Amino acid sequence: MMRQAARLWIAAGAALAMAGCQGGFFARSGDAAYVKDSDQIVKAADWSKMTPVTVELYDYGYTPRDLKLKANQPYRITLKNNGSKDHYYTAPEFYKAVATRKAMVNKYAEIKAPYFSAIEVLKNGGSIDLYVVPVAKGTYKVWCQIDDHEEKGSVGSITVE
Repeated sequence: MMRQAARLWIAAGAALAMAGCQGGFFARSGDAAYVKDSDQIVKAADWSKMTPVTVELYDYGYTPRDLKLKANQPYRITLKNNGSKDHYYTAPEFYKAVATRKAMVNKYAEIKAPYFSAIEVLKNGGSIDLYVVPVAKGTYKVWCQIDDHEEKGSVGSITVE
């Protein structure tokens, strides 16, 4: 279990994308746009009223396949892998359209970053919590980038209304 948590922490750490701030609704760092003033949005959110959401990853798919969220509402999104294979929850455009408070592997790690591009959740019960406030409305693609997992059904969407 400890080894699995360490692997998950390393995978999440590798997915970090560091960024700077410029003007406009989104700031840009290289080609990566992300929510400007993310720190202020996170600080202003009422985390005691966050909405918990669980996404189960399995061989091959997600439940729910299409996630619906409300803009400016804080969420704890738990990604739990009930499958027998490691799976990604890849959604770089969504991760850039939210103010990220942190990602947490309970009792093992807490990761803070402006945004992630992909989260790998390890097989047989691996789990990570993402604390986010969706800011930009839209529909964002989610997929598993391992081998042929997307083609076999590990694909979905996140809609922010």
